[in-house]
Amino acid sequence: MRFGPLNLTRRIVNYEVYFIAREGIGVIHMKISEVAKMADLPISTIRYYEKIGIITNDYVRREQNNYRDYASEIIPYLEVVKKCLAVGFSINDIKAMISKNGMSKEDQSHIILEKISEIENAQKKLEDSKKDLYDILETDIICEKGFGKY
Repeated sequence: MRFGPLNLTRRIVNYEVYFIAREGIGVIHMKISEVAKMADLPISTIRYYEKIGIITNDYVRREQNNYRDYASEIIPYLEVVKKCLAVGFSINDIKAMISKNGMSKEDQSHIILEKISEIENAQKKLEDSKKDLYDILETDIICEKGFGKY
């Protein structure tokens, strides 16, 4: 038992040394497993994003052994991708935005305002549906003899 904490300390020190040793000129590079853990995404998703162009060559390079090596800036980038998916943008929407190789603030605002409008319209439809259901409840319909027969 006495050696448990010592081994844990050794692992942490080795990991920190390994991490520092891979530090480039102001940029830390990570393996795909590190990116997956930090971004809370499966490795397969990261590979898929790279394959379809969501992850561009700006964030990934191949080492001599053909392993992927990711720039540390990919983590906030992937967080934006995850947020875009969470608010309703499709993978194709995100690919289209990325393929433009940069957007003006005005273009970004326009796209976001369009998404807000879509969400507001969906909310209105849900509210209308909820009101219709309350209206049905108020009519006191009895369906024992068939729907719509009183």
